[in-house]
Amino acid sequence: MKLSDYIIEFLAKKDIKYIFGITGVSAVHLFDSISKNPNVEYICPQHEQTAAMAADAYSRLTNNFGVAITTSGPGATNLVTGVCCSYFDSIPTLMITGQVPLSQCKKDSKIRQIGFQETDIVEMFKPVTKYSKLIEDPYDIRYELEKAIHIAKTERPGPVLLDIPDDLQRQDIDISKLREYIPETEEYPQDLDEKITNLINLIKDSERPIIILGGGIKLAKAEEKAKRLIEKLNFPVALTWATKDMLPHDYPLVIEGFGVAAERAGNFAVQNADLIIALGTRLDTHETGNDLSKFGREAKKVVLDIDNYELEKYEPRGMNIDLKINIDANIFLDSLLEKEIPSKNIPNWLDKIKEWRTKYPICQKEFFEQKEKVNPYVFLDELSKQSNEGDIILTDAGSNLTWTMQAFRIKQNQRLFSAFNHSPMGYSLSASIGAYFATKKSITCITGDGGIQMNIQELATIRKHNLPIKIFLFNNNGYGIIQQTQDTWLNSNYAASNPDKGVAIPDFIRISKAYDIPTITIKDHSELYKIRKVLNYSGPVLCNILINQHHKIAPKLDFGGSIEDPSPKLSRDEFNKNMIINPLEEG
Repeated sequence: MKLSDYIIEFLAKKDIKYIFGITGVSAVHLFDSISKNPNVEYICPQHEQTAAMAADAYSRLTNNFGVAITTSGPGATNLVTGVCCSYFDSIPTLMITGQVPLSQCKKDSKIRQIGFQETDIVEMFKPVTKYSKLIEDPYDIRYELEKAIHIAKTERPGPVLLDIPDDLQRQDIDISKLREYIPETEEYPQDLDEKITNLINLIKDSERPIIILGGGIKLAKAEEKAKRLIEKLNFPVALTWATKDMLPHDYPLVIEGFGVAAERAGNFAVQNADLIIALGTRLDTHETGNDLSKFGREAKKVVLDIDNYELEKYEPRGMNIDLKINIDANIFLDSLLEKEIPSKNIPNWLDKIKEWRTKYPICQKEFFEQKEKVNPYVFLDELSKQSNEGDIILTDAGSNLTWTMQAFRIKQNQRLFSAFNHSPMGYSLSASIGAYFATKKSITCITGDGGIQMNIQELATIRKHNLPIKIFLFNNNGYGIIQQTQDTWLNSNYAASNPDKGVAIPDFIRISKAYDIPTITIKDHSELYKIRKVLNYSGPVLCNILINQHHKIAPKLDFGGSIEDPSPKLSRDEFNKNMIINPLEEG
């Protein structure tokens, strides 16, 4: 069997239906093999970056893994940004890069290049993949495929890469002689029962507990177990961006988000808690603020993480963790749910959180009275209302990402995601392509006038396949989140962030029409009814939403502050009335 045929048949048997990629001299055999296999199809984007991002979204929505294939040299290097999205969000993907013939690979030689378009992709990708390997023996192909996929999907998931020389791809192999990969037996800590006993004791002593659910719960496919735990304990739950779509907005125990750019209610709840149980989240600085010592400073803290390196980072950076649990979320939740946990009566705490949610909505009444252009919070409030249960929503980077995560109100079974940790401009348009092929459903794509430019060529891919992707373009004539930073630090010198200072903003209506994609413009709140028209389109459509270029993200923490006290700041009298623990001195 031809080796490239074996690779594609192997992937088809792993239930991979679509592979994203761009061909080239070192990848022609792989694409030829796809074209001859009835169980898998290739999707050709306009840029390899999109191939990696589409594979990332395909993985998120299939609970399988996504695959991208490119040629050597520039085709492979163009994958980096998309691979970083998967690496930092722990998404399992397989990148297969063609390589020059093995005899032309420089390997350990200090010469820069032997083969045309040769690049040492393996070494380049090692820092941002879980496994990166050059195949040198065709009879290693089964072993390396099985090993790479096992590594991608187990423990803390992530991307892997196999670099396959052109001459090996076209070689005939006797598949009966291929060796298999047998994973090592995983060992788990023996002190789990002791740690759970310690956790139960902390729960008994708490009066203001909070559970934080992070992306690790979803990666472990432990959502239902986590929900059972929440309901068993009757504890309020705070959601990270990665889990915002895990529970609907009106779920009784949800307190919404928390962190540097989040609702006041969530931040008051987390900061006033006396026990924080963080499950499957690395509590990054977007959640804690830059000064970790200020986060939940009077609370006992319990952190569950499958990655022990994450658990080791806290003390050197100023945060004390009272109980660290390094184990798979399923094993932890199975064990904890078996235990008898005394019921807690915390009505005053739950009522206080409800009061905060009512008093400090993210979308305030006066926002609706804006006469000129569109308030992004009002738009997202309306988009939430118009969206249906089960919808898939992707958002991009910068202001539109933050506004969406603050203001979009999740309904049952909706999915809302972005490349949260790498967060490149251009992700949502590219990932929407993978999202469609993963689900065959209409996709809501939220992006900005800066982000869409990074991968605007993918309008051609969307048009070619007539994908029902509804593109909501937040047009604020520049890089809004950068300008907000420049307001804070640089006296509003908008260098390289708006048209007056070097950024080219094209006419998106004309560009969209050039790709034969219909357009709609929303100029102000009186035209928000057009959202329904956009969502009802059968094919692709671009909706140009005019946003005031100076509209800010609010609330948002100033650098060095504590997350319960973001800007715009409340009066000190009002702020202090909301604090149960001792407020920090200003300064």
